[in-house]
Amino acid sequence: MSTAYCDLRGLRGHILYLCLGLLLLLIPGEAYEKLSDDRLKALPRPSQDFDIHTGALFSPILQPRVPGTPGHTAVLEHFASFFRTTLPQWEIEFQNSTAKTPISHGKDVPFINFIAYRDPPGASKGDVGRLTLVAHYDSKLEPEGFIGAIDSAAPCAMIMHAMRSIDSALDKKWAAMKEQGMDLLEEHHGIQVLFLDGEEAFKEWSTTDSLYGARALAEHWDTQMNPAMSTFKTPLSSISLFVLLDLLGSKNPNIQSYYPTTHWAYQSLGSLEKRLRSLGKLKSPPAEPWFIDTSKDSHQVMAFGGIQDDHLPFLARGVEILHLIDFAPFKGFPSVWHTADDDAEHLDMDTVKDWSVLMTAFAAEWMELEEYLDHQDNVRREGELEESEAIRLNKKTEL
Repeated sequence: MSTAYCDLRGLRGHILYLCLGLLLLLIPGEAYEKLSDDRLKALPRPSQDFDIHTGALFSPILQPRVPGTPGHTAVLEHFASFFRTTLPQWEIEFQNSTAKTPISHGKDVPFINFIAYRDPPGASKGDVGRLTLVAHYDSKLEPEGFIGAIDSAAPCAMIMHAMRSIDSALDKKWAAMKEQGMDLLEEHHGIQVLFLDGEEAFKEWSTTDSLYGARALAEHWDTQMNPAMSTFKTPLSSISLFVLLDLLGSKNPNIQSYYPTTHWAYQSLGSLEKRLRSLGKLKSPPAEPWFIDTSKDSHQVMAFGGIQDDHLPFLARGVEILHLIDFAPFKGFPSVWHTADDDAEHLDMDTVKDWSVLMTAFAAEWMELEEYLDHQDNVRREGELEESEAIRLNKKTEL
């Protein structure tokens, strides 16, 4: 993560973003169904599997994850195992690339992006627009032993929890549609997870020493064609909304809105935070609301800047971006950012779990799951999945 801002200067860039801001007033957003209070109350919070020492979901990510090291490989295997065993209906892909770094002495370093997605049964990949939840999973080379708990182990765990929490509701929704004789091919909403590699600089942040995985994937998806007659020409154009989570897990986060065309989604998250707090679902007492720009109109959101992060190669290709990063005006990033203190012990676990619930709610609203979320199903499923995750982790430890 760089402290520098993305500078989108030039007449062409200004005209583009002014036009996008105006279009926002004319073009409705994606289908989006708000959850009732009862459904919000039913959302599960992370429990034992988020324990930073023994939790089967979270603790395996809390280790150094520099590309090309054993820790990096172990975390990638953890992601794959989680989706294969806990969410078997999801498709998994890996996107591989190589690049030279300032410290690789002319040798290529491998980077592996992890991709998981779930579409309506029978739907063609090219006909489904996907809500895309994103975090990077690599960690910095320095300081030595750097964990990167907020940057970005915790965001990865938040996304995993959210996907697990809505998975059975997706089953119910699509089964109900089939039973009612509805054509599932007309259900154009899918969901996707990207855990991107090589976000961190190896030496000093620059346009070439950073965002290795994001740059490779954006370019690949921009040139990979879907079958003829598909609704979406490329995998890149099928991203309905690119939601990037970064530097999350410290107390009292400050989340700004950076792009007018996705300000409605930002406001939806702000509304969800407020409602979840009023219902007692969030446990971290905030100094102020997390989403500090909620009261702004879209035309008040400045589109000419933004923090340099994995979204940039996608933004440059026209993808709609919602950047969820903790950055306070006049204060900067969380105090542990890029220091040895960015470890598990410095996380605020109530905040980590609150983010997990919030992202679950946002994904459930996007996927229109109001009728299909059930509290007892979630309680039972969470218990079963936590038990299976613990067994899986124990087996790996024994090996």
